[in-house]
Amino acid sequence: MSNRTNKVKKRIEHWKIISLLLMGYDFIAIVISYFAALWIRFDCSFSNISPQYLQAYYRTIFIYAVFCMIVFRFMRLYKSIWRFASYTELLRMSLATVITGISYIICITAFVIRMPVSYFLFGIIIQFCLTLGVRFSYRFVLLLRARNNSGNAYEKRVMLIGAGSAGQMIFRDIRSAKETSEKVCCFIDDNQNKWGRYIDDVPVVGGRESILEAVEKFQIEKIYVAIPSARPEDKREILGICSETSCELMNLPGMYQLYTGEVTVSKMKPVQIEDLLGRDPIKTNMDEVFAYITGKVVLVTGVGSIGSELARQIAAHNPKQLILFDIYENNAYDIQQELKKKYPELKLDTIIGSVRDSRKVFKLFEEYRPEIVYHAAAHKHVPLMEDSPCEAIKNNAIGTYKTAYAAMCHGCKRFVLISTDKAVNPTNIMGASKRLCEMIIQAFDAKIKTGEAWKIPQLFTHSMDEVILSPDITEALMTTQTEFVAVRFGNVLGSNGSVIPLFKKQIEAGGPVTVTHPDIIRYFMTIPEAVSLVLLAGTYAKGGEIFVLDMGEPVKIDTLARNLIRLSGFKPDVDIKVVYTGLRPGEKLFEEKLMAEEGLKKTENELIHIGCPIPFDVDEFLADLDELLEAAYKNKDDVRERVQKVVSTYHPA
Repeated sequence: MSNRTNKVKKRIEHWKIISLLLMGYDFIAIVISYFAALWIRFDCSFSNISPQYLQAYYRTIFIYAVFCMIVFRFMRLYKSIWRFASYTELLRMSLATVITGISYIICITAFVIRMPVSYFLFGIIIQFCLTLGVRFSYRFVLLLRARNNSGNAYEKRVMLIGAGSAGQMIFRDIRSAKETSEKVCCFIDDNQNKWGRYIDDVPVVGGRESILEAVEKFQIEKIYVAIPSARPEDKREILGICSETSCELMNLPGMYQLYTGEVTVSKMKPVQIEDLLGRDPIKTNMDEVFAYITGKVVLVTGVGSIGSELARQIAAHNPKQLILFDIYENNAYDIQQELKKKYPELKLDTIIGSVRDSRKVFKLFEEYRPEIVYHAAAHKHVPLMEDSPCEAIKNNAIGTYKTAYAAMCHGCKRFVLISTDKAVNPTNIMGASKRLCEMIIQAFDAKIKTGEAWKIPQLFTHSMDEVILSPDITEALMTTQTEFVAVRFGNVLGSNGSVIPLFKKQIEAGGPVTVTHPDIIRYFMTIPEAVSLVLLAGTYAKGGEIFVLDMGEPVKIDTLARNLIRLSGFKPDVDIKVVYTGLRPGEKLFEEKLMAEEGLKKTENELIHIGCPIPFDVDEFLADLDELLEAAYKNKDDVRERVQKVVSTYHPA
C-alpha cells in the first residue's frame, strides 16, 4: 500500500506538473508561431494567404510541433530550474530552435512544397521568442518581486572589491540569495579599463585609491574582498585601506575557491588580523620535512595550539606511529578524535601524563622508542608564571631536562625544543625558564659531542637509580647520537594565550579593549608558519642550534587592537574603547629574536636563520641546575635570584 502511495506522490511532483504544462504551452506556441509567420508574409490578411501554403501548413505543423517537443526534451529543456535560468539555458534553447527550424525547412521543402523563405524566417524567430520568453519571464518576475520586496526591508550596503570572475560570482550570489539582506552598491577594481562602466546596474567607481571615498559616498557598511589572484602585498595594502573604515570586512581566502567554482557569500571569511601582517607568509619546501617524518615514530609533548597543529601536519604524512603526550586531557581528547576521524589508518597513541613525572616519561620512551620528539609542553602565560615562578621552573626547565634525558637514553635521533623570543634577555620568569630549556639542550648536545653524555647528572625528584644505573642505559648514554635543537619564534596568532582571542572576546562583549601600553610592540607569526619552522628544524638540525624566524618588522599591539576593532565593523574609541592598563609584571615593551652575542647563519630558507650557541661552562651550569631544581621543588622564595645566577641575561623587571 505504501509503495502505491509513493508512486502516486512521484507522479504528481510539482516540477513534473510544470513540465507538462510547459510542453502544452510549447505545442500551442509553435503552432501559433508559424501561423503568424504565414499571416505576416501575406500582409497580415488571412484571405490573402495562398490555399496551397495554408494546406501545407495544416499538414505539417502538428507533426513539427511534436518533433520540437521531442528535441526540447532531449535537450533537457523540461528539466531545468527556470528560476536560476542563465547562459546555459539560453544556449540550449538556441541550439534546439536551430535544429528544429533547419529540420522543418528540409522536410517540408523535400516532401511537401517549397514555402516562402520569409515563412521560415518569421516562424523560427517567433517560435524562439515565445518558447524562450515564457521561461525567462519566470525568472524576471521573481527578480522584480524580490527587488520590490527588498525595497521595503533594510538592506546592508555592500562594496565589492574585484570586478573579475570571483567578484561577479559573489555579486550574483548576493542578488539571488533570499537569506541575505544586502545590496551591492559599487565595485572597486584596479583595472582602469573597467572604471566608469557598469556590471548589471552597479558602477565600477575606481581603483584602491577610491575605496575610502566610495565608502563615504555610497554609505557602505560591508566590504567583500574578492581578489584571490592578487599578489600578497597588493591584497595586504587593500585590506589595510579597508581597515581604516568602520565597515565589516570579508575576504575570499584564495584561488582554490575560484578553481572549484565555490565562490559564494558563504565561502567568504572574516578578514583575519594576520592578513594585515607587514610581511609575506613564510614559504617552506615541506617535501624534505615530510620525507624525513614518513615511516618514523614521532612523539609530540604538549598538544595545545602549536602541538595540535604539529600533530595534524605529521599525521598527514604517514609516520610509522604518532604519540601525543599531555597532562591536560581535554586538549589531548580533542586532537585524538580529530585525527582518528581524518586518518583512520594512523597508528595513534594518546598518553595522559606530565613531563615532570620522570618515571612516566622514562616508561613512555622505553615503550614507544620515538625517533623524533617535538617538545611543546610548557607553561607560557607570562603574568601567571610571575605569580608562580617555581612552577615555571618545574614544568619548563625540569620538564625539558627529564624529557631530553629520557630521549637520549632511548636512542631518539632528533629532539626539537619549542622556545620563544621571550628567552632573549628575559625580564620575566617564563622567558628565563625557556632560556634555561635552551641551555639544557645545548649542554646535552655539548656532552654528546665530547662523548660524555654518561656524565650528565640525574636530576630527577623520584629515585630511579635502579633504572639510570642499569647496564643498558649506561651503554646507551655512551653511544647516544641524539641531536638537540631549539626553535625560537615570536607570538603566535590564535594560539592559547595569544592576545588576539582576548581582543576578540572583549570586542564581542562591547569593549573596552585593553592594551597594556600604547608603545608596546611584538613580533607575530601564524600557527602554520610556526609549525613549518619547527618541522624544518627537525631536518636542518646538526645539534645545538637555535633556529630563528625572520619575522619582518614588529607590530604595535595598539595598532593591532585598533585594526581588529575596525575589521569587526566598529570604530575605535567611538563604538569600542581602547584602554591602556600598564605593563604587567615581567612584561617589556619589545621582544628580541637574538641576544647581542649571538651571530646568525643562513639556512636553505632565506627567512630561517641559525643563532650560534653562546658558550657557557656546561658542568657549572648542570651543577647550578641541580640546586635550582631543589629550590623550585621546595618552593623557595628566592627562586628568581637563583635563576638570575644561572641565566646571566635574565634581569627581572
